[in-house]
Amino acid sequence: MPHLKTTGHELLTPAEMGEADRRTIASGIDGMALMEAAGHAVTDVVLAHYPDIVRAVILCGPGNNGGDGHVVARLLAARGVAVSVYCNTLSKAGTDATKAAALWTGGVLSLDALAIADGDVVIDALYGAGFKGMLKGADAVAAKLVRESGAPVVAVDLPSGLSGLSGMAEGEHFRADHTVTFFRKKPGHLLQPGRALCGEMHVADIGISLRVLDVIKPMLFENGPYVYQEALPRPSVTTHKYARGAVGVFSGEAHATGAARLCATSAARVGAGALTLLGPDAALTAMAAHVTSAMLRRVETVMDVEAIAADERYRALVIGPGFGRYRILHEAVLAILAAPVQRGVVLDADVFSAFALEGEVLFAAIKASGATVAMTPHEGEFARLFPDLMKANLPKHERARAAAKLAGAVIILKGADSVIASPNRRAAINANGGPELATAGSGDVLAGIVGGLLARGMATFEAACAAVHLHAAAGMRLGPGLVAEELAMEIGREA
Repeated sequence: MPHLKTTGHELLTPAEMGEADRRTIASGIDGMALMEAAGHAVTDVVLAHYPDIVRAVILCGPGNNGGDGHVVARLLAARGVAVSVYCNTLSKAGTDATKAAALWTGGVLSLDALAIADGDVVIDALYGAGFKGMLKGADAVAAKLVRESGAPVVAVDLPSGLSGLSGMAEGEHFRADHTVTFFRKKPGHLLQPGRALCGEMHVADIGISLRVLDVIKPMLFENGPYVYQEALPRPSVTTHKYARGAVGVFSGEAHATGAARLCATSAARVGAGALTLLGPDAALTAMAAHVTSAMLRRVETVMDVEAIAADERYRALVIGPGFGRYRILHEAVLAILAAPVQRGVVLDADVFSAFALEGEVLFAAIKASGATVAMTPHEGEFARLFPDLMKANLPKHERARAAAKLAGAVIILKGADSVIASPNRRAAINANGGPELATAGSGDVLAGIVGGLLARGMATFEAACAAVHLHAAAGMRLGPGLVAEELAMEIGREA
């Protein structure tokens, strides 16, 4: 019997999962053995979470998912559970799914006759992560009927109607309370709305060898400490504040200094040793009333920015939050990138408006720079800088990857399912973000975390992954009603 566990942080696309299956079967493991193991895994979840089940309503499709469903029917019936199997489309002759269907002797009802009663648990085994297009006919009617019935649903691999690549649905779809997938999660399990529609996730080890990962070489991961933990710097006992990293944060004018202060606070909370707020005289006067540990430095002109950019003590610079003054910001960003200093640079917020019609200018400057750059747009800001990618209708992680390559920077495409992508196609999908973070100033805190970690010497991709995960974890701890000031102070508890 398979052991249910989360077996790793790699995410496999449906195509990569198909390759894992093929290589496993080619190695001598019988496909029916994999199907039996998958059926056992789903059965275990059903019985563990619904011990008082009255009837299992199992909806079987024409492929391997339907085969898994027939295995579940046989196993549940053997445990004394009443089972009704509904299926409209037969599997191709000679396939494992056909063999599994032949072992089920309890009869099959037409999906058109589907009816749900109190006490039923629905096992959705219609279509898996490789599904494309939209549910039609009896499949679509069944999805709507099940959803409106309120019956609990256990999905095999992925709720039917969703794309395992994008997490999107083009039409009717199932919503699951539990989803059982096999070997590794797929992008659609973490990208919204898929993440919300999958319910509780269960990843089952069904006998696929880890060696297939050495061949597939996945480049997409579920974000978490295992992605960035080893890269987190550990200060020695002899360190000093500049060795821990100095961060410069550019401020807006006097009426818009809050964003910069949030950035600086969060950079300090992740361990940066020295913080300097940079801005016009009036802004410095306003900030002096609010900050104590951060230094203040006058920056009025582009020449002032050039002086900051030439100062090698600043190992990271954050610019954009609350900056305004788009013309000056445009010139300031180019001045920072032109400086012959290797450092981390975080571009956020107003930068995306300042370069909205000149993305190619920014991208060229980044690629010519000695700096390593992280950009942190939300969807609206992303559309301003990468309008063609927004029109391409790509899955979110593929959009972020394409943007990272185009810009020559690490991209954090923010949202409840934030994606972090690097120019070399490494990417991670974050899964611990919640609605708590949808509050003013939250993005400024994130930009500061990235800046603080870059100042401490972390590689850009790992710093971005750590920042997103720590940011979301702090939001979860604080819960509903958090404000950005609390979020900034909470960050350091795990960093």
